[in-house]
Amino acid sequence: MISFDHPYDLPAGGRWRRGNLHAHSTQSDGEREPQAVIDDYAARGYGYLMLSDHDTFTDQSFLAACDAKGLILLPGNEITARGPHMLQIGGDALVEPTTDRQVAIDQANAMDAMIVVNHPNWFARFNHCSQERMAAWQGYVGLEIYNGVIGRLDGSQYALDHWDMLLQKGRCVWGFANDDSHKPGGDMELGWNTTWVHGDSPEAVMTALREGRFYPSTGVVISSIEVEGNRISVQTENAERIVALRDSGRRLAVVDDSRIEFELTDEDATYIRFECWGKGESFAWTQPFMVQVSE
Repeated sequence: MISFDHPYDLPAGGRWRRGNLHAHSTQSDGEREPQAVIDDYAARGYGYLMLSDHDTFTDQSFLAACDAKGLILLPGNEITARGPHMLQIGGDALVEPTTDRQVAIDQANAMDAMIVVNHPNWFARFNHCSQERMAAWQGYVGLEIYNGVIGRLDGSQYALDHWDMLLQKGRCVWGFANDDSHKPGGDMELGWNTTWVHGDSPEAVMTALREGRFYPSTGVVISSIEVEGNRISVQTENAERIVALRDSGRRLAVVDDSRIEFELTDEDATYIRFECWGKGESFAWTQPFMVQVSE
């Protein structure tokens, strides 16, 4: 009998909040002051934001002095020097950019922060972060499967290949979509994480992210995800095609509609995930449904 271990059994009393976890200010190489970045995301209707300046921890005391404009502001940092870039989400101190990134991951986990691997396919050789490193590291929560700013740099903003290779090995890591904004205008509102948040605190956002209660998007809105036994239904507001995939990114079903209902019969599958395609370059991706088989 097939069933799924998945994050979409959503607790009552929450609500969807759209958020970005990767934004830069003049604290590092961004072009605008932190307050201007906050103001811009608030004006766009976001629910939460993290300022992720390079090797610069934006802490709760700094954020308390800002006008949040209704946003939930998360402390954080982009671990940058001496290795592949990673987001430190939360915590109460800077995670040092050690050459051994496993040490950085362990340091983050020790203070109840989270680590997300950034833009693996950046650079002309698509090699900012190798699959071997991501397979070896333990204790991080996910990776950016979409990083908006790489669209104007060398490499690819997408990292679905790395995600599928991890998932097929049974590594249940979450996919994230972020802007990585540095400039006003073109760097904004490229990718985001629509998150089921139960409460109005940074801790509530972090709990939802840690548990995978979100979907990354570049424009498609998912309105419902329902699971019953070996059947999954995904309903969207604006997708034109929905694709069901399993190990190695193998397509199991393609439906040219805003809704899919899929029944898994392959007991050897490790996971299922869904890609929802909209107009232009608008997508949404579900988190993985890890396959459970019992007699």
